[in-house]
Amino acid sequence: MTVTPPVERVGQAFARRETAGRMLAEDSGRVALACRDMAIRFHRGGKLIAFGNGGAGTDAAHVAVEFMHPVIVGKRALPAIAVSNDAAAITAVARRQGLCQVFAHQVRHWGTPADIALGISADGECVDVLRGLQAGHELGLLTVALTGGDGGMLGDSPAIDHLLTAQSDDPAVVKEVHVTMYHILWELVHVFLEQPGLLGPEVIR
Repeated sequence: MTVTPPVERVGQAFARRETAGRMLAEDSGRVALACRDMAIRFHRGGKLIAFGNGGAGTDAAHVAVEFMHPVIVGKRALPAIAVSNDAAAITAVARRQGLCQVFAHQVRHWGTPADIALGISADGECVDVLRGLQAGHELGLLTVALTGGDGGMLGDSPAIDHLLTAQSDDPAVVKEVHVTMYHILWELVHVFLEQPGLLGPEVIR
């Protein structure tokens, strides 16, 4: 059996990340449009409702606190909540309605048409994340999904307004690209809000 030297393994690991990052950069138009639409919702008084399972749930918490409590002094705090944080609500809904409804139930009760639903799924195959986004779509929320691989079932859903995919089958790389992706969302949403002319005259009237 051939053993790959550690130095070569390190190079391969960085190459996987470089490829996924470059593909995200090539999708910059799609990312910018998602940021603009999110900024419009915040401009109109909306909030962000984020959710995901496991590690994606910690990403949802991370992105929510980034909006609520910006690490950069002087940046505007924007309303955001990670509904996957609430273990009591999740287990109560799961007991009565089933696990696939844990995010949809909360989106229906927290969400208004001005809001944004952000679902995170590393492989795009999380039924509860999809149901949460579908519930948001039905209520008129802007729906954004962060996925990996080929987008999975989330990638096929007409309920998602903006699908942002980390194009890798490596779960670690997908998670790292997702972190970069939601940092970019945060950064560019603020750019749009600080330069409202970029939102379009029909928005700022």
